[in-house]
Amino acid sequence: MSTATLTNLRDYLTGTLSPDNMIWLATQLTEYAKKEEQSRKPYTVEEVHAMIDQSERDIDEGRIYDFDEAMDELEKEFAEEDRELAMA
Repeated sequence: MSTATLTNLRDYLTGTLSPDNMIWLATQLTEYAKKEEQSRKPYTVEEVHAMIDQSERDIDEGRIYDFDEAMDELEKEFAEEDRELAMA
């Protein structure tokens, strides 16, 4: 999100929320951001090597998709999601 959009959102919220609501929202956002930050820890060298090893096994055993197959699968998933949203 752009800085301008965030600034407009901030200005809107500060103009409409009570001080108590602003404090509550700030606390909630801070807690959420901390959880997100903790969940994005970098992979260890061992984890990267394990992922590469698994990928090589998948390739050797034919468990791969070429680009067109992957795009077809994504299109099917998106179409299903669109149908589900249209029914909601």
